[in-house]
Amino acid sequence: MSKITRRDMLHLTGSATLATFTSNLEVTHSLAGNLDLAPALELGAGVAFDQSVVDAKARALSKSAYVPRNSVPEPWLNLTYDQYREIRFNNKSALWRGENTPFQLQFFAPGLYFPKAIQVHSVKNGEARRVRFSLSNFEFGNKIPELPESDSLGFSGFRIHGDINGTGYPDEFTVFQGASYFRAIGRGDTYGLSGRGLALRTGDATGEEFPDFIEFWVEKPNSSNNAVVVHALLDSPSVSGAYRFVVMPGETTTMDVEATLFPRVDLTHVGISPQTSMFLFDETNRNRFDDFRPAVHDNDGLMISNGAGEMLWRPLSNPKRLQVSSFVDESPKGFGLMQRAHQLTDFADLEAHYHNRPGMWVEPGENWGRGAVTLVEIPTDREIYDNIVTYWRPRDPLRAGSEHRMTYKLHWGRNFSPEGDVSKVLNTRSGARHGGGRIVTIDFAAHDKIPTNITDLKPVVNIRNGKISKPIAQYNPATGGVRVGYTFYPGDLDAMEMRAQLMVAGKTVSEVWLYRWTK
Repeated sequence: MSKITRRDMLHLTGSATLATFTSNLEVTHSLAGNLDLAPALELGAGVAFDQSVVDAKARALSKSAYVPRNSVPEPWLNLTYDQYREIRFNNKSALWRGENTPFQLQFFAPGLYFPKAIQVHSVKNGEARRVRFSLSNFEFGNKIPELPESDSLGFSGFRIHGDINGTGYPDEFTVFQGASYFRAIGRGDTYGLSGRGLALRTGDATGEEFPDFIEFWVEKPNSSNNAVVVHALLDSPSVSGAYRFVVMPGETTTMDVEATLFPRVDLTHVGISPQTSMFLFDETNRNRFDDFRPAVHDNDGLMISNGAGEMLWRPLSNPKRLQVSSFVDESPKGFGLMQRAHQLTDFADLEAHYHNRPGMWVEPGENWGRGAVTLVEIPTDREIYDNIVTYWRPRDPLRAGSEHRMTYKLHWGRNFSPEGDVSKVLNTRSGARHGGGRIVTIDFAAHDKIPTNITDLKPVVNIRNGKISKPIAQYNPATGGVRVGYTFYPGDLDAMEMRAQLMVAGKTVSEVWLYRWTK
């Protein structure tokens, strides 16, 4: 089976942009004729439901051996990429369409990259009814072979629609599809990075394990409720889990998450609230790529608000060898992959709209304790692959037979920025210096804590190894902030760790910039 790429996912789950998604719907309309005659989704018999149902299912799974789910019938698996793309859910069959609620659900067919179907239930007034799969709720292109249908077949995922952009049209703003992956956008954003329910052994030599969301329950909101509640059951060979997401769309779309994990085995390398993104190049490694664009990335840095009260900014990189960075902490205030390049001229890409990609900020809640924000950077030579992963790794293993509950809040948005009363890092640049060494420049944003008299400002740069020149601070008229520049001399070193910040009278007035240079 072909390997799925991030570009495939963007196309298969709706579109790379909302504008493309709308045009796809218009094509569907022209192919299908009068879609007002489309059949409604069929729902199964009602059963009592609340969060304890998901908890009980996850707990029961953890007490028995893992049983892999069956794959969908072979004809669904044998679909080509182009054939699968021609299977579109009929938007006139959307769940809750025309009902007294501001939201709708649309569904994805199984097959191709999604060999194992999920079950989805609609919840109303404490009663859950399974959404039955039917070919009659989908539109098919001319090249689709005959496909078997059964009531128990299920879907590969679903997407939530609402009037997030204030146009009166129910645009897509959240998607759950594939393993435990999900994505969301804020108002006017373009899909970029993904979240996951859980990460296991990311970057380990033994290989990564990908847990699956296997069953969902989605509560129907009333007309005055601007949030959708999604319950999810997670399962994998090592762990089961019960999740609850409260999704609220807006300029920044938020998700309040409750997760209870039930390990089957001791989890020594577990990633809580993982994020997956793409970074190909920017000004620091531009020379490695023959490309007309000045930068290509979904996100350009990892931001951390640590338990010690520091705001850290770690520019992302596309290394030549796999590298893992750990930022040890206790009770962090937040972390996430962010995008600070927001001008079209930053990328000069009229199709991918990288300047519209959101960041995702994780705000920890209960039971985080000690551990490390972990960053995994994987070499890649193409933008179709996600090569950046970050997550919270608890210091202590999660023991088999235990129950581990954590809460956190996710913020998705291009314009969201966590609170921090210091000057932010705007950009990092690097290049060779004539006569030896490499120049680094760091641009810090304008801020009222930056003194008018530049001599009162002290740029502090520390390195773990190697040599550097004395750092120089200058006002940057283009940004209104301060640029710090220096030269470092790696010599025979394969890597250098660097740390920089602005200080006034012994107090830090900027984010702490962290950087790893590799040969």
